[in-house]
Amino acid sequence: MTDYDIYMTYLSWAIFIAEILTGGCCFFLLAKSFMDSRMKAACVGAAYSFAMLTIYMVPWRFTNFAAYGLGVFFAFLVMCLAERKNYRLKVFLAVVFFSLHWFAFAMADILQDELNDVALMKDYLAAHPDHWFAKHVVLYVFWLAVNFAFMAVSIRFISKNCDYKDTELSLRELFVLTIPSVMGVLGFESMWYYRTSYLAENGRRSDIYDMLAVLYCVAAVIAIVVVIVSYRGIRAQQEEKIQNGLLAAQVDSIRRHIGQVESLYQSIRSIRHDMANHIITLERLYAGNKAEEAKAYTLELKAALAEAAGDINSGNPVTDVILQEMRVEAEKRKIRFDMDFHYPTGAGVNAFDISVILNNALQNALDNAEKGGEPYISILSYRRNNAYMIEIHNSFTGNLQWDEGKGLPVTSKGKGDIHGYGLANIRKVAGKYFGDIDITLRNGDFCLSIMLMLE
Repeated sequence: MTDYDIYMTYLSWAIFIAEILTGGCCFFLLAKSFMDSRMKAACVGAAYSFAMLTIYMVPWRFTNFAAYGLGVFFAFLVMCLAERKNYRLKVFLAVVFFSLHWFAFAMADILQDELNDVALMKDYLAAHPDHWFAKHVVLYVFWLAVNFAFMAVSIRFISKNCDYKDTELSLRELFVLTIPSVMGVLGFESMWYYRTSYLAENGRRSDIYDMLAVLYCVAAVIAIVVVIVSYRGIRAQQEEKIQNGLLAAQVDSIRRHIGQVESLYQSIRSIRHDMANHIITLERLYAGNKAEEAKAYTLELKAALAEAAGDINSGNPVTDVILQEMRVEAEKRKIRFDMDFHYPTGAGVNAFDISVILNNALQNALDNAEKGGEPYISILSYRRNNAYMIEIHNSFTGNLQWDEGKGLPVTSKGKGDIHGYGLANIRKVAGKYFGDIDITLRNGDFCLSIMLMLE
């Protein structure tokens, strides 16, 4: 074996190792946009590179298709072990990366052949055969750069337009998102087979065919991105529709509460209308020395007043009705309900906005307090200068999963349930008053704090 052959062997090894390492880097770039931490994504990229190097070292021979498939599958397993959730999303990432690898490989291979043809047409190389090794170094580095650049740019577009990090995809959604990648790889295999056959039969490549192959790879990536963008648009429309449905439900709830307030005032007016008769009745009872009957009549009158007006006095009739309704529901579910809530009267706060906060927050508390050993709910409000605070505590057992993009817990109610939009609507109302919300979970106590800045 000549020195030239030895150098070429070392060069091919170096380029292969570099291609495996850049592939792991690309897998890291893809995974980090969909995983909870960069460290976990780095483990996925490292797992892919390690698997490919191991496959290269084993004595058994694999086809390129099988070898890279095993490498991607091993990285997929590491993704699943690092984060045991959203498994279908991880399938989507593995399929997309596998397809991008072959598109990048084809692009780099075709462009490298074109550059090699240009180099061979130069008289300089014919006159300086000692520079052939340098030519191969340049070609291999060019191939590696094109491969990495094509994958990195493609991953950048996909990550930018694919925001499903905390979304549990259905089988139907997984099929829609992966079909462009799967069909793209199948088309690539057919294209590469005919390209190899044409080269073997004619001893040269077809420039037209190579140009079409490059266009095919670019079009395949565009198809993947277009499907992702279209799917994101559909999801956004669905979420907007759900939020509109939630808002309509809240409006209906407020209308019901207003109706209850009107009924309350009607009952109070009725009692006030009859108050003169009640007073006359009591006077006659006392005049007739019927103290026991007068006392019983007074208790009945107080009970009627309490039933009509309720014993909650928060400072606003709408919030009174909401709190009364939530307390009754809590008692039905055997949940302790403690309350020290006061409406910020005269502060320019819309009762509808406060009702949205109370409805969503207390409904969430009712749904989750039952998960605790001794269920309870408490609501407290207070004012510090121009900051109006509402704190709602409830018992809670378990762990929270967070949507880092929204800064809110992920709903446990199931895909498509409007319950998951309650906290988002509370935050929207708080933002209207230049405030925000904060969520803490300590020792089984879930605390939602809402701050509104008053005038």
